[in-house]
Amino acid sequence: MRPHLRKLLASLCLLVSGWKLEGEIPDLRKCVIIGAPHTSNWDFFFGMVYKLYYRLNIHFLIKRELFRFPFRWVFRYIGGIPVDRRKHQNLVEQLGEKIKNSEDFYLAIAPEGSRKEVMVWKRGFYHIAKKAGVPIVLGYMDYRRKVVGVGPVFYPGPDIDEDMKAIARFYCTIQAKYPGNFYLPVNR
Repeated sequence: MRPHLRKLLASLCLLVSGWKLEGEIPDLRKCVIIGAPHTSNWDFFFGMVYKLYYRLNIHFLIKRELFRFPFRWVFRYIGGIPVDRRKHQNLVEQLGEKIKNSEDFYLAIAPEGSRKEVMVWKRGFYHIAKKAGVPIVLGYMDYRRKVVGVGPVFYPGPDIDEDMKAIARFYCTIQAKYPGNFYLPVNR
């Protein structure tokens, strides 16, 4: 699809839904992007609208079961990476190496790993960023304000627990579609 048509389609989706965009992906060649909160299929939709509007080549993890005909080629075309959640695939190592060895690579991950209630975030996004030596961009869908956007760039430090507290401070003002299913990565 031509760039101006992508932006037009994204603008139309925003107009019809009443949502708006905030922030732009920083000028980075590689990063891991958190997509949170993730409590609804609408989160994926608004993330794709953001991607279309800014013409970003963002890759994302998606369960392998969805990579069936006729959707397989669509998911690959839009950046999907199939994951078999039943097998331990050393995914953190593989993705960290892939990002490290690429010139340009944006990887978006929903740290909750599910739309259902999750009490503790999976920390794979953090370990992938550390392995690849790249920053983490804090992306969000705020249903209270009807905004999809990106916040600050976060550089992982030596203490994962302190870093998760800092990430939680950012997300504590963001409202999920289903707030009862959204928990911060740590207690504030």
